[in-house]
Amino acid sequence: MKKLSLTNQTFKTLLQDFKQWLDILGYAESTVYNLPNHLQEFFYYLEQHNINQLNQITVKTITDYYKHLKERPNQRRDGALSNGYLNKHQQTLLKFREYLKAHNNNSLKIHLKQEQGNTRDSLSVLTQTEIKQLFKATEYSNQEDKIRHRDKAILVVLYSCGLRRTEAVSLDLNDILFDKERVFVSKGKNYKERFVPINKYNLKLLEEYIYDYRPEFYQYKKSEALFLNYRGTRLQGMSFSNRLKAIIKATNNQELQERNITLHSLRHSIATHFLEQGAEIEQISKFLGHSSLESTQIYTHFLEKTTTDENIQRLLREKRLQQQIYSNIPKVDW
Repeated sequence: MKKLSLTNQTFKTLLQDFKQWLDILGYAESTVYNLPNHLQEFFYYLEQHNINQLNQITVKTITDYYKHLKERPNQRRDGALSNGYLNKHQQTLLKFREYLKAHNNNSLKIHLKQEQGNTRDSLSVLTQTEIKQLFKATEYSNQEDKIRHRDKAILVVLYSCGLRRTEAVSLDLNDILFDKERVFVSKGKNYKERFVPINKYNLKLLEEYIYDYRPEFYQYKKSEALFLNYRGTRLQGMSFSNRLKAIIKATNNQELQERNITLHSLRHSIATHFLEQGAEIEQISKFLGHSSLESTQIYTHFLEKTTTDENIQRLLREKRLQQQIYSNIPKVDW
């Protein structure tokens, strides 16, 4: 809905300031991009109902708008908006209210109940079989060899290494440490650096791309970027997303094509697969570059709700108990 055109200058200014506020506070790139789009849809709704000032917004305005969202069709696929997407619109309104309070304005009143979302849908976790299908699809995801091998290398860093989109975009050639079997992430979230382990098989895929196919890109010697576009410059985030869509389409798996699978879904998937294989939550947290274990706990909750394997259920209960014990140990300064 980002193409909706606003005429109200106040709303336009608020939209721009809100986006800048999110960026300054250090929110994720996806949040800085998506929340203003949702807010723009809200402002457009207000304009269509002759509401041109914030002090004209009532609780009924919000509830009527939310009812409108529930009834409007999904523009990406058939049906209505998912509960997860409705919750994102709620998150936008709540965050906008927070923005207004930070600027001494308490005019936005919201009384909405969060929708019960499906954990699998919200995380878009792929099975290991589906991941294999993606890698297999890179053999025919494009007519050009260099693009197909770049596609495979993209899957390596986003799934096998669990990198965020911005981290993958920022990778340089010298960040692939072949001798140490590590990938150096220099531009992680909150400017944190980390080393990510990578096995020999995936290193071989990166090596093949770097030495055999990357040189086929235009003026490849003029850039240190790992992933190049047709112009010989750094491949950007939207292009990563477009390539993932092309890979998914190449699988000919209709179910995969209908699901909301994003670049971040690959990161969710590797974390979940590690848990299924018995990895410690602390190790996964370090691997993903999470600042706290709380961010990683979502994967244990997801598995508990979705798995029917009794052994995995027991393992997750043990991990949760261990984490509770660990968190209750008083910290001592030696």
